[in-house]
Amino acid sequence: MLLIADRLDRVVASIGRKSLRVLVQVNTSGEESKSGVDPSGCVELARHVKLGCPNLEFSGLMTIGMLDYTSTPENFKTLSRCRTEVCQALEITEKQCELSMGMSADFELAVHQLGSHELQEFLNFQSI
Repeated sequence: MLLIADRLDRVVASIGRKSLRVLVQVNTSGEESKSGVDPSGCVELARHVKLGCPNLEFSGLMTIGMLDYTSTPENFKTLSRCRTEVCQALEITEKQCELSMGMSADFELAVHQLGSHELQEFLNFQSI
């Protein structure tokens, strides 16, 4: 994951744009089909983005819960714990570390109970 951050940092620099806001994706479900860093590596990757990638602006953490939603509450709680660890390690406030979690079927849990700032929404245009 560090290599991906480094590559993205170089691309942003090469096109001459201002810094790019990024969320570190954390694989809280442990599913092989999901991308993201293991929760145990979130501090290292967040630190690398914040301190080692001058063209990236660390904005927070994101996750996608399990598709069957059976473990979604635990997935979201894991991300919330990761934020606490990242904030302590980087000496930043929770307001400086946004959480993006939840989709249309679990947004109430994500927003109301666990403090998500953003949702990932997939629309089915055939139903509109």
